[in-house]
Amino acid sequence: MRLYSLRFGCVLVFACFATFTWIKSIPSDGGSTVRPDLETLYQRLLLAEELGGQVSRDLSSLLEELRNTSTAANISHPISSTATTSGSIPTETIRQKTDHSGQQTFVQPNIYLYMPHLRQHPDSLLPNVVLGQGRRGVSLVLGIPTVKREKQNYLVSTLRSLLYGLTPLQQQDLLIIVFVAETDSDYVGSIAESIRKNFSKEVQSGLLDVISPSQYYYPDFSGLKETFGDSKDRVKWRTKQNLDYSFLMLYAQDKGTYYVQLEDDVVAKAGYFNTMKTFANQQQQWLYLEFSQLGFIGKMFQSRDLPMIAEFFLMFHRDKPIDWLLDHILWVKVCNPEKDAKDCDKQKAQLRQRYKPSLFQHVGLHSSLPGKLQQLKDKDFGQQSLFQAHSNPAAELSSSLKHYQQHSLERAYRGQDFFWALTPSQGDYILFNFAQPVHISRYLFRSGNIETSGDKFTNTTVEVLPSNSAGLRGQSSSHATLHRSASASTFQPALLPSSAPPFQCLLRGFPAPVSPQLPDPPGHPRFVP
Repeated sequence: MRLYSLRFGCVLVFACFATFTWIKSIPSDGGSTVRPDLETLYQRLLLAEELGGQVSRDLSSLLEELRNTSTAANISHPISSTATTSGSIPTETIRQKTDHSGQQTFVQPNIYLYMPHLRQHPDSLLPNVVLGQGRRGVSLVLGIPTVKREKQNYLVSTLRSLLYGLTPLQQQDLLIIVFVAETDSDYVGSIAESIRKNFSKEVQSGLLDVISPSQYYYPDFSGLKETFGDSKDRVKWRTKQNLDYSFLMLYAQDKGTYYVQLEDDVVAKAGYFNTMKTFANQQQQWLYLEFSQLGFIGKMFQSRDLPMIAEFFLMFHRDKPIDWLLDHILWVKVCNPEKDAKDCDKQKAQLRQRYKPSLFQHVGLHSSLPGKLQQLKDKDFGQQSLFQAHSNPAAELSSSLKHYQQHSLERAYRGQDFFWALTPSQGDYILFNFAQPVHISRYLFRSGNIETSGDKFTNTTVEVLPSNSAGLRGQSSSHATLHRSASASTFQPALLPSSAPPFQCLLRGFPAPVSPQLPDPPGHPRFVP
């Protein structure tokens, strides 16, 4: 482009100089020389007109070359018309616009400027949707990036905490996106299979999405500069984190009204869904809301702002950690460089609202950065309720399990506490004997709690038996086997009418735990009449 402009300028200057020189060379004598001078001037004007025509043709040729160049660039890097509606990251755009004067305006691309290696693989911007039903239009979208850890993985526990206690209506108005930020297809498959096994109903209903990036998405991290005293490994880790969060945000931008950034090693406070939604709807003007004071956990954004935020992260993904970049967005938006830091903090506070107490707590000990122990705790999280008060029909209770301290089965059944027992073994049981006929449409037995969801009964059978069954081995009228933290079964009305004889509910078959130590509270049984 600059070469064309230089060529055009040289031709124009030469034409003007030649015309001016010829006109200045006309003699000023009068008399008989006037007619020859006029004829000479006429000839020179004809020559100047011819030269002007040549300049016009050169200009037309230059404009044609510019059009061809623009068309070629547009073909090389097309924009997908479904980029934003499909949830994929928008690709480079080079579009031509023509104003009333006929001049062209070029809209320069974005993501290819910050990640030029993506030009070699246009499909690298398409997310790999491993699990998902394409859910959209919800109020709340939760984004959870997860990576391969050297030691403990907290993802399943985090998902159980988020799903704990959600009502059916809340489940329909929520989307949880798990972004497996790895290019190892075997590892991505193993995470997807674990989620499908533990949360099959949530996957089938569209509540859970599992995605991963293309193998070409990440750049070569070997050339990163060490800054702010961070080691090379830490610079790589924080740079990749910037790219992970950006990818997840761009995928989620058209899924719902609000987007909440989480991590894969947190627990949620009971009732977080309604609390967050209500608080967000009460705010007037904000860029993000904070539901935790730690790092990037619990940051809520309006989905319409996600493209701008993600582009800012991509622009500086090599330079600073993501929580610093988020603060810089606020600085750019509202801080006056001619005023002091106090005024800047005041202005930023208007776009950043904090909710207390915190709704999310960090629980992971082993960081995703290899070799780092992360012992940060949110002091504003407070105490978590470990059981939910409930009302159950009268029954006679018995169990082969010995409870610990005051955490008895009777107190749990009355809704006063959770049931905490010593180490169970195979063959142990809990028996509920209903002496009077009752009509029960549904029961729910839940083990584990929101903080210790990994301490639960597994491979445990829940049976409903008529009261005249022979011992504990009678024919059950309904049963369910617990392979994870909860099991629910709905009775057919014909099986248990209100006039049916008394019956028993039996839980048996607890496996021997791996550790002989006293387990954490395994939860509480709960009956829903």
